[in-house]
Amino acid sequence: MEAVPEDWRRALAVVAHPDDLEYGAASAIARWTAQGKTVIEVLGTRGEAGIESMDPATTGRLRSEEQVAAAREVGVEVVEFLGHPDGILEYGLPLRRDLARAIRRHRPEVVVSLNFRETWSGGQGFNMADHRVFGLALADAVRDAANPWVFTELAEEPWKGVRFALFSNSPNAAHYVDVTGHLDAGIASLRAHKVYLDNLGSDFDPAAFLTGIAEATGTTAGVRHAMPFELLAL
Repeated sequence: MEAVPEDWRRALAVVAHPDDLEYGAASAIARWTAQGKTVIEVLGTRGEAGIESMDPATTGRLRSEEQVAAAREVGVEVVEFLGHPDGILEYGLPLRRDLARAIRRHRPEVVVSLNFRETWSGGQGFNMADHRVFGLALADAVRDAANPWVFTELAEEPWKGVRFALFSNSPNAAHYVDVTGHLDAGIASLRAHKVYLDNLGSDFDPAAFLTGIAEATGTTAGVRHAMPFELLAL
């Protein structure tokens, strides 16, 4: 595995749901903010369809609050929500436009997101529709944001400054971020999603989950703790 380049100052972390960043990427974000880099979070939805026993309006409010708290644990001060419907995201121009607008507005050098491939690391499981749709739209939106002849109705100026996009926990991960010394912050950020985790109906252990990923990736990368990423140069 190769180390993710870190000669940049500004990143935009963009995912579909509250908690998507916290399953690995947040530990890397904690490292970057500790280095003095700026990281801003943009969420496609408020996660309102994520708790079966709770009505969507209440769920969306609580999960949004938990995302803001999780972001604070890793040094992120700005968290925005695009307000797309949870569970039924559609690939198309409305989503691409909103993502391109966010990229043009925040002008990042790096975009960070979650795996959008069909499976997870090791070819396990089947990734949910929202993740697959959102990640593909985001990759396309990076190019949309750079093209002055795409979404000309937007007030924001085109932005060609994104060097690459990172997708955590991808089965195609060939890069890593050394999160040694920052794993505890990542664990705290995942634990901030208390209401959501309490309603999963299982004995999920954030510390065990993240430590398992960090140790396995670290062994491959030759460091104590690391998080895996697929890097796309766009």
